[in-house]
Amino acid sequence: MSLLLEPAPVTVVIGGAEVGIETDFRASVRFELMMQEEDLSDEAKVLQALQLYYGTVPKAVPEAVEKMLWFYHLGREDSEAAGTRGRLLEPVYSFEHDDGYIYAAFLTQYRIDLQNVPYLHWWSFKRLFDSLSPENEFVKIMQYRAAEITPKMSREQQDFYRRMKKLYALPLPKREREQLSALEEALLGSGDVSALLNGKPASP
Repeated sequence: MSLLLEPAPVTVVIGGAEVGIETDFRASVRFELMMQEEDLSDEAKVLQALQLYYGTVPKAVPEAVEKMLWFYHLGREDSEAAGTRGRLLEPVYSFEHDDGYIYAAFLTQYRIDLQNVPYLHWWSFKRLFDSLSPENEFVKIMQYRAAEITPKMSREQQDFYRRMKKLYALPLPKREREQLSALEEALLGSGDVSALLNGKPASP
């Protein structure tokens, strides 16, 4: 769907019925942070994510998760959203550790105070996030983290990017990023969750 032609959704269809879903950007920020919690089991992550978005655990858990991911990925198909999977292995931003940079970037570029704005749809937030200007310090930091140091660079360039990567490195989790649980990769990377969720009972 196009944000230029249709309003961003506030409901999803589960079992043939429209169901309200939490659309404020803060819920999806919490979702990303929760998926990276190492002390939560996969089952706990699924149940808490459903409660976060729907306020309860729907009976049709697999379909509810599918629609939740559709919403989180801005209505894109799996083939489009799969491109975010690489971010999991080499993250260039963290809503937890970059909160100050993100706050300042939105305030500077859009005059949006993310602490005081009462409501901002996740789809609007994410489009604004993805369109932040290269002049913002936060975007420069993401570029430093993503930069590939190659032999084609001058020695000065290589030394510069190594310093920037070290200066702005995100804290590593206890386990390596390559050892993400199947659920975490499926949820944040838009992988196949059907094998993980089919047959999982919903809470009464």
